[in-house]
Amino acid sequence: MRKSEVLAAEAVSCLNKALCHLKDIWEEIGIPEDQRLQRTNVVKNHIKNLLEMMVKEEESLKKRLLSSIQTCRTEMEKLCLELQIPIFEEEEGISMLQQEKNIRTEVEALIKEKNQRMQQLKALLEQDQDLCDILCSIPYGIAPDLVPSLEQLENFHQHIGKQNEEKARRYAEFTELKKQIVLIMEELDHVPETSFEKDVVCEDEDSFCLSRDNIMSLKLLLCQLEERKAENEATCESHREKIQQLWNRLQVPQEERELFNEHMVTSRRRNLEALQSEVQRLEELKLQNIRNVTEAIRSEIAVFWEKCFFSIEQRQNFTPYFSEDFNEELLALHDAEIQHLKQHYEDHKELFEGVQKWEESWRLYLELDKKATDPTRFTNRGGNLLKEEKQRSELHKNLPKLEKKLKAQIDVWEGEQGQEFLVNSQKFLQYVAEQWELHRIEKEKEKLERHLKKSKQTEEDMLYGTAVRTPTKRRFLGTTTPNKSRKLNATSSMSSGTSNSTMRSVYGGTVCRSPVPRFPLSANKTPAARTPGGSKPPHPRIQGCNKENEAQLKGTPMSGALQTPPCPQRTFSMASVASTYSEFV
Repeated sequence: MRKSEVLAAEAVSCLNKALCHLKDIWEEIGIPEDQRLQRTNVVKNHIKNLLEMMVKEEESLKKRLLSSIQTCRTEMEKLCLELQIPIFEEEEGISMLQQEKNIRTEVEALIKEKNQRMQQLKALLEQDQDLCDILCSIPYGIAPDLVPSLEQLENFHQHIGKQNEEKARRYAEFTELKKQIVLIMEELDHVPETSFEKDVVCEDEDSFCLSRDNIMSLKLLLCQLEERKAENEATCESHREKIQQLWNRLQVPQEERELFNEHMVTSRRRNLEALQSEVQRLEELKLQNIRNVTEAIRSEIAVFWEKCFFSIEQRQNFTPYFSEDFNEELLALHDAEIQHLKQHYEDHKELFEGVQKWEESWRLYLELDKKATDPTRFTNRGGNLLKEEKQRSELHKNLPKLEKKLKAQIDVWEGEQGQEFLVNSQKFLQYVAEQWELHRIEKEKEKLERHLKKSKQTEEDMLYGTAVRTPTKRRFLGTTTPNKSRKLNATSSMSSGTSNSTMRSVYGGTVCRSPVPRFPLSANKTPAARTPGGSKPPHPRIQGCNKENEAQLKGTPMSGALQTPPCPQRTFSMASVASTYSEFV
């Protein structure tokens, strides 16, 4: 049995006991029956009214619960729709009171979530408005009176973060631009004139609107100031060059120049004004010294003629250069010509420097090539020989590359100028080819001279004997070594006597045997013929042979060809006679 049924049974039992007790009391008191019935009816009505009132109150509670459930359910559906979340699923099989409690708790949680989202939205909207005021941007597109979703709030947070980053970037860019603008204004002695310039320079940095237009205006202002600065510096530099030229032409003392050094470095407005005044003063002084200035300009023109490789005809085309009538017009012509030459040199500086580099490399190559044929180079120590040979090889490899590059540049130059590029009054490539050809001819000439010298030396060695050549030795400082004379022994005397009887033609390459017979080897061992200048007379037969050879030598021409009687018997080549001179002896 349920507890409620037990309680109901107890209530009925209590009611019965109360009625029985009332009945006993009424009997004891002696209340008549009709009054008892009346009193019992009163008790019944009272209990009935009390129970009906209790039932009515419970019915009212039930209605309130149902109404609350319906209201909370409606509110919950509305909040779920606003918060863009799924509708709360109610639990089945629970009492009405528990159902009302669950729905009411869920509604309270949804209301709290809604309030939190609205507070976050309000804070984000305030931050967005502040950033929009600073960056002059469009506010974020979200309704302020609607409950945002979690995704919308997250996107809004990210937007605010990006806006803050953009603000920081623009602020850093603004401060950097402002710093440069202020610095250039100070260099130019420029005072802010427009309202924008005053806002940038004079106002507080935090109050400046960091809009894209303002940043672009800042960049434009900086570019304008930089252009003015560049123009100012270019003008100052032009004045400085002009002043330097006039100083050199007018031969202004160094002391006077040093007094003006302050204005030769910086390019502020006062420096520009001082430079302009100095130029004007020097121009007036130049007119008073036209001859000296013109001569100085002519010297500069001559230098640029050399740099630009002008031919004699091109130089003669400038007839004022040779005029002796010094006046302002002549000076103006010279000024225009030197400016034209400078501009011409700057426009084609790479070409002219390339030609100059080729000439320097060519001179160095010739010098190294000449050293390569110098016999004394082997006595040089310290690795210079290897360095020079390596440098010569690099030059020999790089010169054709440089010539190829210069050819392309010369083609462009000739296309622009409409004339041929001349060096020493001839086309550069033709000049280069001639230099190579002259070098080749010179090498062949040297080779032929060495060949002739070697042939002549071979002839002398065959006629008079080979001189002993020993390599020179390094001597100590302060010591001298006497020249050693070669001593001739008897064997060499006999050999020379025998060799002199044999004639060789240098150019023909043939050898004729002398009619004088050779002595046996035992004759060379006789002590009588040891030295030509000895106290004992030489062997009469040897002396006769020598006389015959002397008679033949007296008829020898200066060219080195030996006049010998024709020998039809045998004709030998050098290789058939002997492979070395010692074998020949």
